[in-house]
Formats: sequence, C-alpha cells, structure tokens
Amino acid sequence: MKASPMSSPSRADASPEPWGLSDEALATHALVYRDGLLDGQTVLISGGGSGIGRAIAYVCARLGANVVICGRRQEKLQETIDGIRRHLDRDVLGVPMTIRDPEAVGRLMDQIYTRFDRLDTLVNNGGGQFPQAAIDFSVKGWMAVVDTNLNGTWYMMQAAAQRWAGRQQSGNIVNIVANVWRGMPQVAHTCAARAGVIYLSKTLSTEWAPLHIRVNCVSPGSINTEGLNVYERPAAETFRYSNPMHELGDPVDVAQAVVYLATPAAKFITGEVMVIDGGNNQMGEVWPGGMPDYFSVPQAR
Repeated sequence: MKASPMSSPSRADASPEPWGLSDEALATHALVYRDGLLDGQTVLISGGGSGIGRAIAYVCARLGANVVICGRRQEKLQETIDGIRRHLDRDVLGVPMTIRDPEAVGRLMDQIYTRFDRLDTLVNNGGGQFPQAAIDFSVKGWMAVVDTNLNGTWYMMQAAAQRWAGRQQSGNIVNIVANVWRGMPQVAHTCAARAGVIYLSKTLSTEWAPLHIRVNCVSPGSINTEGLNVYERPAAETFRYSNPMHELGDPVDVAQAVVYLATPAAKFITGEVMVIDGGNNQMGEVWPGGMPDYFSVPQAR
C-alpha cells in the first residue's frame, strides 16, 4: 500500500534508502530496445558522471554506442567509467572539463573526432541548481546557474553543429531541461535558464533543419537520482506527490526517451519537448526548500 503524504511510514528504526540506482541496476534494468541498436554511433553526454547523465551513459553503452561523458569532477566520471567497464565490459571516454568554457568545449569536440571520427548525438545533461528564495540570490549564485545551464548548453550545441556542418554530416541534439510552464518556485535561476534552452532549441531546430540537424528537449519531472541529495530529505520525500501517480520517475525512463530521439524512429521530430513527469503538468507543485505556510491549504474539518 502506498503511503499518503500525510501518513508516510516511520523510518525511525532504519536509515532511508539512498537516492538513485546502483551500477548493477543500471546495467540490468529492462530496456525496450534491441541489442546493438546504437552500434557504431558516438554519443556525447555532459554531466555523465552522475544521476540522469549516468543512466543515459549506461543505456547507450548497453545498446552499442561509443560513449563519451564529460563533467567537472574527474572522480564522478571515473565512477561511471569503472562501473560500465565492470558490469558491461565496455570502455567509455571521460573528459573532465567545464561546459562554461567555450574553448574547453572546442577541445572536447576535437578530441571526440580524433578518437572516433564522428559524433552522432549530443546530450546536454550537464547543469545544476540549489534551492533558495529568489529574493536572496547573490549575483554569483545566479550567474553560476545561468552560465552552466544556458550558456554551457549553447556552447556545446554550437560547437557540435559547426563540426557537423563543416563535414556535411547530419546530427542530433537532445537537451535535458525542466518543467518550466508553471514556474519553479525556489529555483527561479534554473527555471529561467531551462526556459531559455527550450526556446533556443525550438529556434535552432528551424535554423539548422537545412543542415540536417535535429534539436529536441526532454523534460523530466521528479526523478529518483542522487541529485535529490541537494535538497533536505523531508522536502525531497514530498516530490513524489507532485504528480497524480505519486511516484518518483526512474532515470532509465529518461534515458530511453533520449535514445528514442536519437534513432531514425524520431526522424520527423524536431523542436519538441518530450515530458516525462508522471502527469506533474496536470497537477501538483514542487517546493525544493519546503512549502511556505502561506501556500498550505487548510484541512477541512
């Protein structure tokens, strides 16, 4: 039986389950795709060392792709590389760098073409945010989130497109965004940046259609990854109730959506946002810092 948000089970006698899926779970999770679907393709995933990016790396490697992951933290990249080697017996290229630096992005692209002579799909998953009332944002905090989530995504998109165009190759971009349509209280910085990515993607899907480059977005709702650790546990526990299914999404759900957009099955889809949120758009709210009393609905007597 599911617990209601008003009567969650007591865990006083046990530590809560850690967020996210283990390497073994990612390596064995059932997939809807045939083996070898991505054989010979090269997929670049930013933020591939943890969370949704890590799940995308596992799924693409399981389907035969040459996987490249990048991120700021070498140790997180190495954990993903070691896990895929151990559980799938496949190698992964990991490049520590920041997508905020356009020159570093250019070097990353050159390294990929030197190693694999091609890039088929770019998955812009790198980014981050922290919960805080917008009125309290510092300039540094605001700029850090916008620079990574919006500018970094742009640098990656442009660098990939320039190389595809220069080689007269087709390409595919999938940007991981967020459900911004009703706003995102307490993470206004990422809401602004992700909305920018969505409409940048729609614009580029038109501009770059003559270059045979498709650009789409995937918008996850509340997903069970270690990324939930950035929030206080009581607040994160309520995220499942932001959708009518009262569940947290699975990162492999998101990864398989990315794969769909990367295959010929999606050849007539561009400029769109695939929403994977358990129905959050129809109902529910997410308050990463906890719901203010002002918005609490009084209980009926």
